[in-house]
Amino acid sequence: MMWLFRLLLFALILFLIYSTIKYILNPKRKLELAHEQKKYYLLDDQSNVRKNFLLTYNGVLFEGEKYLGTTENAFEVVSIFIWPRSTSALKGLGKEDFYTIEKNIRSIYPNAKIDWKSPIKEFLKNGEV
Repeated sequence: MMWLFRLLLFALILFLIYSTIKYILNPKRKLELAHEQKKYYLLDDQSNVRKNFLLTYNGVLFEGEKYLGTTENAFEVVSIFIWPRSTSALKGLGKEDFYTIEKNIRSIYPNAKIDWKSPIKEFLKNGEV
């Protein structure tokens, strides 16, 4: 009977270690942590074009939609639309912040044309919100 108890205890310890590692390595948790700490983090499944990406920058959460198209040599992501989840969180961001976000996205998707949705689109055109 004692060996059964030890086996169950050992299985429980292994399960707790496995659960802890899965929690620490979870990309959604990393996104939430970066969002709280106002850092840059991109959560993206590059192999799945249909799946939108999430990006956090200076405490603002953005969502991006990818579109597949053709380039000279292959099918690649050729268009990306980005919008903030909450426009009220944009307070304090300047043009350079949006250019930094574009630069980081272009490092992953070099052939993509990046379009911002309102009100960022108008801000980048006119210089005013």
